[in-house]
Order: sequence, then C-alpha cells, then structure tokens
Amino acid sequence: MPVPDGAMLTHHTSFKNNKRFITMYSSFTSRTLYALLFALAFMLGCKDDEGTPQPAGQLMAKAGPDQSVQTGQTVTLDGSASSDSHNLPFSYRWAFSSQPAGSTASLQNATTATPSFVPDIPGAFELELTIANAHGESRDKVLVSAAAAQPLELPEFINVAMVLEDRIADPSLPDYIANKTTFVSAQLTIQPGVTIAFAADTRLDINEEGGVIIAKGTAEKKIRFVGQQASAGYWRGMIIYSSSSLNELDHVEIAHTGSQGMLSTIKAGLSLFGISQAQVALKNCSFTQNAGWGVHAASGASLRAFEKNSFSHNAEAGLLLAANQVAKLDAASSFTGNNGRNRVEVLASNLEAATGGSEIVWAGFADKTPYRVLGELRVHTGWKLKPGVTLEMGNDQVLVIESTGYLHAVGTAANKIIISGALANSGYWRGIVISSSSSQNMLEHTEIRHGGSYQLVSGHKANIALVGGGARLSITHSLIGNSAGYGIYVRHNSSINADVHTANSFEANSQQNVLIEE
Repeated sequence: MPVPDGAMLTHHTSFKNNKRFITMYSSFTSRTLYALLFALAFMLGCKDDEGTPQPAGQLMAKAGPDQSVQTGQTVTLDGSASSDSHNLPFSYRWAFSSQPAGSTASLQNATTATPSFVPDIPGAFELELTIANAHGESRDKVLVSAAAAQPLELPEFINVAMVLEDRIADPSLPDYIANKTTFVSAQLTIQPGVTIAFAADTRLDINEEGGVIIAKGTAEKKIRFVGQQASAGYWRGMIIYSSSSLNELDHVEIAHTGSQGMLSTIKAGLSLFGISQAQVALKNCSFTQNAGWGVHAASGASLRAFEKNSFSHNAEAGLLLAANQVAKLDAASSFTGNNGRNRVEVLASNLEAATGGSEIVWAGFADKTPYRVLGELRVHTGWKLKPGVTLEMGNDQVLVIESTGYLHAVGTAANKIIISGALANSGYWRGIVISSSSSQNMLEHTEIRHGGSYQLVSGHKANIALVGGGARLSITHSLIGNSAGYGIYVRHNSSINADVHTANSFEANSQQNVLIEE
C-alpha cells in the first residue's frame, strides 16, 4: 500500500500460506527515500573518464574535385575538406598514383593540404591523398586531365577595339600567331602574359588613323612579341605610325626581328615613324636577338617615357634616335648586353629648344654607355653635358653650336666629359664649331680628341674652332689632343679665356695647340 507522505515506518515480517511477507518501516520519510534512490541511480549511470577508453575518431580523406587544365599551368590540389570526426589532428601525404609516360612533373609541398604541380605533357595525372594519425588513415584520389592548348590566329586587319587575353599558361608557348602582317587601326589592348608569335617577314603595324597599342605586362607576366622561329631576323618587327598618347609598352619583350628594313633600310625591333609624329612610352622593356637595332625613333617621333629598358644581343646598337629625344633617356636603362655596338646612336639632327625654352641635358648611364653621333649635329639651344658623358663622333662629322645655342660641359676630375672620335685616330672627325656668344659656353674637366678630318673654317682644321662675331668660350682643366690640325683655333672677333694655354693640357696636335687670330 502507498506510504503516506511523512509517515513513520517500522520493519515487520509475517508468514501466510507458507509465504513470507516483509513490511519495512523506517524512521525516514518517504520523500527522503525517493531522493536516496535517485542519487543511487545517478551514480550507477556515471562512468569513470580516466578508466574507460574513448572510441577512435573516423578519418575521411577528400582530395578535391577532378580538374581539367592546360599543360604548363600550375595546378593546386586541395585536401582541406578532409576531416577527423573527433577533430583530432592528422597529417597529409600526396603522391602520384599514375601520370603520362615521359612526364617528369613533381609535387611541391606534398605534405600540406594544398600542394601543387605543373603538368609537363598532355594526359591524365592521378594523385592520391593519404591522411593519418595515431588512430588510422584514410585515402582519396583526384584526377587532373592536362591538354595542350592551341594558339589563335590574329586577323590581318584590326578595325575595332580588341583585347588579347593570356590564354595559355606556359609562357614559352604562343597565345596567338600572326601568319600575315597585322594592321591595327583601333585600340589593341594586350593583357599580361600574352605571347604573339609572328611568321617569317611579317610585321605589326600600329596605324596613324585610329591605331593604338596598350601592352602593359608585369615583372612576373611579361608580354612577348617573338618569331615563330626563335632566331634573329625571322620577322620584320613592330612599327608605330600612331601619335596617340595612349601608346605604351611596359614589361614587354620584342625579339627575333630584322628580316627586312621598315623605315628605309633600317631594321629594328620597334620603329617609330617621324613624319606622323609617332609616340610611345617604353618602360621595363627588353629588346633582344634582333638583326638590327633594338629601337629606332626617327626624327619627329617621340619617346614619351623611357625607363629601365634593356638591349642585348642586337646586331647593331641597342638604340638609334634623333638628338632631341636623348634627354628623355634614363640612367637605369642598359645598352651593354653584347650588342653589335654597345652604344646609344644619334642620327644627324638639329637640337632645338625644349618646351618652355629650358636647356637640354644629356646625362650619362649607370652602365657607362657612350653616345655615338652618326651625323652632323647642330645645336640651336642650351645644351648641357653631365659629368661622365662620353660622345663618340662619327667619321667626318661635326658639332655646330649655333648663335642661339651654347655648350656647357663641366665634368669633375674623377668624372670627365669626353668628346672624341668613334675610332681613336687623329683626324677621325671634324671637330666643334662655336658661333655662340653665350657666357654659358664652358668646357671644364673635359677631353677633346681626334678632330681635324676636314677644315672647320677658313681652311683651318682643329678640335675646337671659335668663329663669328662675338663667339666666346671658357675652357679649363681640359685635355685637347690628337688633332690633325690645331688644338684650338680662335678667329678674330671671337674670344677665349686668357689662361687657355696654361689652364689646360695639350698633346699630339699636328699644328699649334692654340691659334688666336688678331
């Protein structure tokens, strides 16, 4: 029978029909008894964590989805979805379970969740991921199918805006091929990493009627214009007629050009047409393995910017340009990479006043590249040569400082300015003629050599000649030598510093060191 709550119970035993009945009474209340029974049940249901082993977690390897890629493309695998059901740590181990015959592809970071490799030939690459810890291991496989991508052919005429994408991951393979000369009369934008391979004797023309080229690569993903065969003189090169201020080449390589001349007989990787006032910005570009010059900028063309470019293994010199573009060249560009002539070559031209009338400055290069003047250079403005500059004059050529110009060449004892013949022969070039009365005409810490190939004025040969009413020059701490005539000739009505004989050095001049006409 139920025990009333709060009743006092006692123990009593009785027998009925040979069966024992036990009745228990206690001094505890029924509520207390129920509490004791509940506590006992709780203790029996608990387990000792330290004494009872836990079940092992379940490992599940997941090697990621199958992939379809191009040969030469970096493939990144992903096993990061692998797991342990108890979140216990585990290790990764990847390996090829099969790959195409002849493949030498290898895994990078094979003991991480995301290793990588580059398929080197077309075919199927099967990889296995194993994850493991103290409780076991699990495996899964992934299939990477690599195919050789095919280049697209450029159209012969580009008359609407076009963007060329980096289609093929392997930079040694072309994204596009040009089997004919391509004429560009719209904006052509070329993305980083693009390679265009040109057929024999073809060229790329950026026309003046709407043509624009914007080719901006990166240090890691250069844009390349190359021959379909990697040999100098295979295709003709790129020519820009366009005067657009948008024209820009940055982190671009031009190679294997020079099969034929593009402007007259001049072969070059890149030519700028002068009559149309073509212009371009060149930054971080490489001109190499061309059967001519690297770049030719004709008189009238403009280098809008010129920064950190390099020229190597070109049959002629790296750069051929007019005198008015020289001041735009930067010291960091390199012209000494085993070219036919490691020089910056300057065309016969007139040096006119810069915008705003400021003087024009020719600086030197970090790699000590000399300037070589191939033709007559007439200076109609202020012209300053910085310390360390070397001018090599072509055979029978002359520097003429007109009445509106001046020559300011002030070097240092340790960093002289040198003006000499391209060959170190007495009488190789004509010399310097100064008709200017400017007080800025100054030569200091210079060497002037090898003039006198032909008369400069009035039948006189000399390294330096001052002619015309009021022409003047100050020359000190300089060496004047190897002239096939006079060292210095000063015509009447012209003037030179009075200590010219003692403030300078003279050697091996065929006639007097200094002749001053009264």
